[in-house]
Amino acid sequence: MKKSALTLLIAMTASANVFAQNLIIDTKGIDQEKYSADMYQCEQLSEQVQQQGVQGAGRTTAKHMGRAAALGAGAAAIGGGSGTKGAEIGAGIGLVTGVLGHSAEKDQAAANYENEKDMVMRNCMKERGYTILN
Repeated sequence: MKKSALTLLIAMTASANVFAQNLIIDTKGIDQEKYSADMYQCEQLSEQVQQQGVQGAGRTTAKHMGRAAALGAGAAAIGGGSGTKGAEIGAGIGLVTGVLGHSAEKDQAAANYENEKDMVMRNCMKERGYTILN
């Protein structure tokens, strides 16, 4: 029984330390067992953060292609050229813009998710009386 409790404590400490790499906590005078348990519990709470889904790339790209095609056709028509050629160029630009825009949205959603998890972890440990140095 004592061996399994020690194994659990080591696993919780390792897990908490991996997750809390962004937190620097002053552990001077802290009971290490309580600290590990608190870190584990706070990590479990931070896992409740919901990751925001990003709109599918197909819809985003189609939206950008449609807008850019319309702008390209209008610009070509105003310039005296073929609206069809302008629409083709605009759609190509819209395709690239849509793909790049979707990638940026995904990256931003992932960053927001990690920031929110870090904030939950930080607040949880602070509420439990720990001094967070960073």
